[in-house]
Amino acid sequence: MDFDGVTTWIFDLDNTLYAPEARLFDQIEQRMIAHVMNALGVDRDQADGLRRDYWRRYGTTLAGMMAEHGTEPQAYLADVHAIDFSVLRPDPELAQAIRALPGTKIVHTNADIRYAAQVLAHRGLDMFDTLYGVEETGFHPKPDARAYDFVWRAQGLDPTRAAMFEDDPRNLEVPHRAGMQTVLVGPGGHLPDGIAGDHGPHVRHQTRDLTAFLRGLLA
Repeated sequence: MDFDGVTTWIFDLDNTLYAPEARLFDQIEQRMIAHVMNALGVDRDQADGLRRDYWRRYGTTLAGMMAEHGTEPQAYLADVHAIDFSVLRPDPELAQAIRALPGTKIVHTNADIRYAAQVLAHRGLDMFDTLYGVEETGFHPKPDARAYDFVWRAQGLDPTRAAMFEDDPRNLEVPHRAGMQTVLVGPGGHLPDGIAGDHGPHVRHQTRDLTAFLRGLLA
């Protein structure tokens, strides 16, 4: 199988390690819009338009706000992640499947690791060896190549012996070029434009059920 030589398993967080049906990111999006409104003095529609535009052009709304308006990232992250985590439920079957993977297990998220730790705690996913957030990558978000390079160097990993699981197809392009096994979790259509479809050769595998996919690799 394509995954036989994989020794490092890298997982995105939002809408990857929990289902989009939890609508956790909906809460974050509303807080992003409110933050942009307050920071820039614009109305709701303008703020939402900027949020989407910055996501497209910079990878995240935060990266756009930093580049265009000098936003202080720590305050932004604390604000947009002040959400209700009770909508998440433990997932012992997913936890068992991830824990059984041979080698190192990593979370690499465009959020911060304080938020990531809360998500993982509510999901019962406490088996990861290391968490990398946007702070650790110098506030360079995926799909910026610098974000991946930092994580790979910090781990000393060989991308040709690694796999990455993501809900955003854009974020699999750099890993694919480096020789990594890439897995799109979900349709890739929950993003600001809501577009799903043919994502290109950088998506080597796709699944709507991460637990079942991992079990298949271990079978």
